[in-house]
Amino acid sequence: MTNSTNRQPAHPIAPFILERWSPRAFTPALLDKADLLRLLEAGRWAPSAYNAQPWRFLYALRGTPEWDRHLSWLIPFNQSWAQNASAIIYVASRTVSISSKTGEPIPSPTHAFDAGAASVLIQLQANQQGLAAHPISGFDKPLAHAGLDLPEDHELHAAIIIGQQGEASLLPEGLREREAPSDRVA
Repeated sequence: MTNSTNRQPAHPIAPFILERWSPRAFTPALLDKADLLRLLEAGRWAPSAYNAQPWRFLYALRGTPEWDRHLSWLIPFNQSWAQNASAIIYVASRTVSISSKTGEPIPSPTHAFDAGAASVLIQLQANQQGLAAHPISGFDKPLAHAGLDLPEDHELHAAIIIGQQGEASLLPEGLREREAPSDRVA
């Protein structure tokens, strides 16, 4: 098993899992929309309860009119490094599904779990495409929910910051020494 991160798993796992980590240093570069759509396509193929596929991916690419607005919903700490990324993908899911018996909305207890599975596939696909991905929860959820024009029956979970990994020197000074893959709790 090749391991360029020097992390050591307790048991052998696929290298593409071990190689995935969440850097904050990005090179401010544009990302082709086709490359972003490949990421979203990977997420689309995630498993979901009853094949409901409750996830929704809402994104902005650097260099587009939506970029600054999507970036503005991040807390200042995350803005300080995410501003150099190429894309922001907000991950939401529908909290209800339609009953096959009654045709009425019913709670979807696994919507968040299903959206998480889809977001992991996006991150793994990003790694396969030579991109870095960093999921975050630090953003103004009510403001982003409204700004993304999400219906009431959708919950906003996270954002995934995507781009070309840059050198740690691109980060604010307090983050540079933390720019390395971390281990996991045993």
